[in-house]
Amino acid sequence: MDRQLTTTGKVNGKFDIRGINHIALVSSDMQRTVDFYEGILGMPLIKTYEIGPNGRFGQHFFFDMGSSSLAFFWFPDAPASVPGVTSVSSLIGSVTAIGTMNHIALDVDADRLPEYKARLEAAGVEVSPIVHHNDVAPALGPDALEDVHESNWVSSIYFRDPDGIHVEFAGWTRLFTEADIACKAATAADADGWTAKRDAITA
Repeated sequence: MDRQLTTTGKVNGKFDIRGINHIALVSSDMQRTVDFYEGILGMPLIKTYEIGPNGRFGQHFFFDMGSSSLAFFWFPDAPASVPGVTSVSSLIGSVTAIGTMNHIALDVDADRLPEYKARLEAAGVEVSPIVHHNDVAPALGPDALEDVHESNWVSSIYFRDPDGIHVEFAGWTRLFTEADIACKAATAADADGWTAKRDAITA
């Protein structure tokens, strides 16, 4: 799909933001991270440096994502991750804590997802089924994500890096319109009623 995402004509009139410069994550083993992101995903390593005098505070590496980069810190004394709190606990649909990064989605051609899924699996990576995010699945249930629907807006596969970081290959499938802005934003005060409603539906 074209790089344009919406037909609304809305633009940012406050800041000239051109996309993501880089996202910075934390690795437990920088060599293993290089082996995965450059070796398996093919993202060129473009910048490395050590932090502090004689690298005493760790390392910072950058991988090329085309028009942006993905960065990793390695800290020799970094605390361990806590799956289900700071990182996802399953390939699809995990809740993580406020302020954490739930997952990173890398933009790909949606038509190539079957090919990319097979390549990842051949490299020994566990990959989710192809998921088609659409406007009918919330009402019809998660099985609706397995089928392509006319309201489909992005198709994805999910997998983890060696540190359990949740990675998505996502491909846009249509432009957004004014009709795509259809939900009222929830507030912190809505949480109790929201979970009670959800529990009643799933009981």
